[in-house]
Amino acid sequence: MIMSDIIDTVFQRYNREILQELHRAFLAPQTSLPERVNDDALLKLKGQMQYHLGWLDQQFRPVNGHPGKLLRPKLLLLSYELAWAQEQTPSLEEDSPALSLRPALPAAAAVELAHNFTLLHDDIEDGDVERRHRPTVWSLWGVPQAILAGDAMLAQARVHLWKVLEEGVEPITALTLAKLFDTALLKLTEGQYLDMSFERQLQVSLSSYEEMIGRKTAILMRCSTEMGATLGSRDRGIIEGLACFGYALGLAFQVRDDMLGVWATEAESGKRPAGDIYRRKKSLPILHAFQYAQAEDRQALAQVYSQDEPMSQKQVQQVLAIFDRTHTREYCRQFLVRQCQQARVALAQAAMTPNALATRARADLEAIIDFVQEG
Repeated sequence: MIMSDIIDTVFQRYNREILQELHRAFLAPQTSLPERVNDDALLKLKGQMQYHLGWLDQQFRPVNGHPGKLLRPKLLLLSYELAWAQEQTPSLEEDSPALSLRPALPAAAAVELAHNFTLLHDDIEDGDVERRHRPTVWSLWGVPQAILAGDAMLAQARVHLWKVLEEGVEPITALTLAKLFDTALLKLTEGQYLDMSFERQLQVSLSSYEEMIGRKTAILMRCSTEMGATLGSRDRGIIEGLACFGYALGLAFQVRDDMLGVWATEAESGKRPAGDIYRRKKSLPILHAFQYAQAEDRQALAQVYSQDEPMSQKQVQQVLAIFDRTHTREYCRQFLVRQCQQARVALAQAAMTPNALATRARADLEAIIDFVQEG
């Protein structure tokens, strides 16, 4: 199989189970309190969340929207599969119980809902009027309602996580999951704050950038893989190995996104070429160029990134030329490859028991590394 076929197969794994669990999160009653408020108002709030998830149209009618790659819940389930498989005795593999996803599905749904909470608020903070080729929630219903929809999405995630108890997960493990989840959400919010603060700074160090993406992007991927491993195994080596794998993968994933935001064609990304330059986004390419450009080029960058007027096409080409002179694309590529290599090392350390199920889970996780590295 060629790479595209392999990754398509991996990204199809567990789609049905994850989507069913996400729908279950919205169907299950969240409280025993009697409904004493306007039911239509609550339905509208839930409708806005489900619109964002791609399940409903603007009139809250069901549609077959694209759910995205569901990357974080799949990382959680594959990590759970890998960790669980290594708890089985290789010599007795044929007699081992079949893997059940049920204990891990509430956590998988929780991380996807948490991810979408961040997207709802990101759209407001960035002023984006379109996501996945549809109007964003705030552009349709206003900023206050979109903020509340994001808050509700986060609350929904935290409530649904506790459903692991109904699937037989031990209370001490559920408490561990909740601590991992809430800690990740706090760090994620810190990362978003740092990202927004960078927009008001002309220059940001590369180390500060890495700290920011470690919180904003990598921490939720680490949380996903660590939660999956915690559900599947009590071996601290396996759990820590998969946690480190998720973190390194998250760093690489963000740099991949930064590179697509500058150098991808519209056909590759579905977005405007060099869109992050037009938006003056302080992503890795511009930060690297600021640090390594000659004085004249650095002055030119400072001028176009501090002006109030929209960036012109000529100015974008000027920035791209500076990127060429600073070998910025090569630097970003090396950063991405280095993080992917660290992810491979961590994954190898976490996958020491060779049996069929563990081998398949590891191969799928390695395919995701390949997907990120290929860009």
